Amino acid sequence: MKRQSLVDYGAALEATEAEAPAPEGTEVLVRVSHCGVCHSDVHLQDGYFELGGGRQLDVRPGRELPFTLGHEIAGEVAAVGPDATDVAVGERTAVFPWIGCGACGLCARGDEHLCNAPHALGITVDGGYATEVLVPHPRYLLSVEGIDPKLAGSYMCSGLTAYGALKKAIGHGASGPVMIVGLGGVGMMGLQFARAISDADVLAADIDPAKREAALNLGAASVFDPAEENIRRTVMKATGGGAVAAIDFVGTESSMGFAQSIVAKGGIVVVVGLMGGTFSLPVPMFPLRALTVTGSYVGSLAEAREMLDLVRAGKVAPIPVELRPLDEANRTLDDLREGRVLGRVVLTP
Repeated sequence: MKRQSLVDYGAALEATEAEAPAPEGTEVLVRVSHCGVCHSDVHLQDGYFELGGGRQLDVRPGRELPFTLGHEIAGEVAAVGPDATDVAVGERTAVFPWIGCGACGLCARGDEHLCNAPHALGITVDGGYATEVLVPHPRYLLSVEGIDPKLAGSYMCSGLTAYGALKKAIGHGASGPVMIVGLGGVGMMGLQFARAISDADVLAADIDPAKREAALNLGAASVFDPAEENIRRTVMKATGGGAVAAIDFVGTESSMGFAQSIVAKGGIVVVVGLMGGTFSLPVPMFPLRALTVTGSYVGSLAEAREMLDLVRAGKVAPIPVELRPLDEANRTLDDLREGRVLGRVVLTP
């Protein structure tokens, strides 16, 4: 099989080839048709996440090189192991990549995506920047019948991340406008899922005017530039006292500062983005504003099924997507790093 492989951290991916694995036991071999490129792939290529203050979270240990990135995977079943049931060669599928150890309490309660010993495709084991990928069990294959194949894989990360975060925000209980902070691929998905599962006005903020314009075209009620002078006053006036929830799809000091500043009393900030930095707020502000700040990391297998049902029912408008061949993985990672991607770029192995 052909792959675009991480051969050294901080270096360009290289084309490599290997024998396609023969599935054993419950394993399933999927021939990859589409694999979305996620900003977390940039961090994995670099080998670290920025923590702010000159500190970095090292993500290099435990990963053998060469390694295949890519966790937004869609394709068709190419071969099945002897113990794999309820799956047939030729089925079109999206692959749930957030696979846990299967033995811990988190996995037992259905939160494999939070497992402390994960086997996540493209994160800790080889993923979808390849012509084939090995999946450990058919339970991680989700039907994409009636779903655009260009975006089917991307729903497994950017879509699921957006859906999981929106459920936390809307489940907080208050009624009123919801602010989407950051309009990259995940933020654009967040805008669409917010419109699908909530009757609230969905607002959006980004420093890029082209992305703000795209958000308006995709149904945002209003858009804002978080770098604008007196932006908090502008948002407070436009919302009649602030948004009830803000979902930060960027995850920097400035994006968090903006998100918490425009949330009304009793509101919630859901942090999704991993761009890096530090955040501080005087402790008395939390009780005085009855402010909730929570993190959200992708979503569960059950949530993935719920999310695809929404997409299949036509309740989620597609975001912009550009298809590129597998050998343009490096260009795509560089474009993401420099903020040149609108929507999602999907590789076609």
